[in-house]
Amino acid sequence: MRILVTGGAGFIGGHLAERFTVEGHDVTVIDNFDPFYDVRIKEHTVEQCRNVASEDDGTYQLVKGDIRDAELVSELVAETDVVYHQAAQAGVRQSVENPRKYDDVNVDGTLNVLDAARSTDVDRVVLASSSSVYGKPQYLPYDEDHPTTPVSPYGASKLAAERYAMAYNEVYDLPAVALRYFTVYGPRMRPNMAISNFVSRCVNGNSPVVYGDGTQTRDFTYIDDIVAANQTLLTTDAADGEVMNVGSTDNIEIRTLAEEVLAQLAPELELEFDDRHDADADHTHADIEKASDLLDYAPTYTIREGVEQFIEWYQDNRDWYESLVLSS
Repeated sequence: MRILVTGGAGFIGGHLAERFTVEGHDVTVIDNFDPFYDVRIKEHTVEQCRNVASEDDGTYQLVKGDIRDAELVSELVAETDVVYHQAAQAGVRQSVENPRKYDDVNVDGTLNVLDAARSTDVDRVVLASSSSVYGKPQYLPYDEDHPTTPVSPYGASKLAAERYAMAYNEVYDLPAVALRYFTVYGPRMRPNMAISNFVSRCVNGNSPVVYGDGTQTRDFTYIDDIVAANQTLLTTDAADGEVMNVGSTDNIEIRTLAEEVLAQLAPELELEFDDRHDADADHTHADIEKASDLLDYAPTYTIREGVEQFIEWYQDNRDWYESLVLSS
């Protein structure tokens, strides 16, 4: 099968591209290598995917380009069976500083992908959305009927993107699915995320820094579970026209997470605290009943198991990854 992964050199997109290549698909990736974080992580991802392609039956092609380039997007989508639209301007806090860029990339860029897809005969567009669309919780866990009242421009842009995808499904009969990811982590994750920061600081004898009092909770989802949900959508139309949560259902206080990392790596250290950012969500917790019903989705990692996996990977890849984490 011919698969296009937008943002395919990024964290989630890179893992999707790698898995699809291993499975023997013909994978094309478009990524603009935006320097939101050190692009050497993306370069490492591309190298990994190329190595996989040389060893397996799948093919891998990298196109350095931007989803805001409508002509380029149209050319790539025209040669594709399934589009995994992962490209986005990430960063909740940064979106407060520059909201128009988030609209430009996450909304207009998504429209380019959707317009190209409805003009061809693609089997499906799978859109990466976010738990940030929910905003302040009225109840937990979030199910898909929970009001969507995002508190950051990033969350607003992801909500707009998924609403467009659902509208295109309805009006143009474009098969589209939106997956609301809940705080994804794992190998090659963005270096300025809580887990990577906690681990890197502990490994180097520095106390983890918790923003706020640490009572905020997150539903952290290990990357392999995210990949599994996306894989299912290669072969089923059961979720076309639907938005659904993809999480772990296993939420944890940020403070407790930091203490877990401390216990594993540096039990002699103590936590440090700093001011919390206003755009950060108080809590996230996913109800995954819908994804379970439609995709037979079942997360396989608890947060503690996933953190153990990430620590093992971090220590194996410390030489190249650590300098990027510490400089972010």
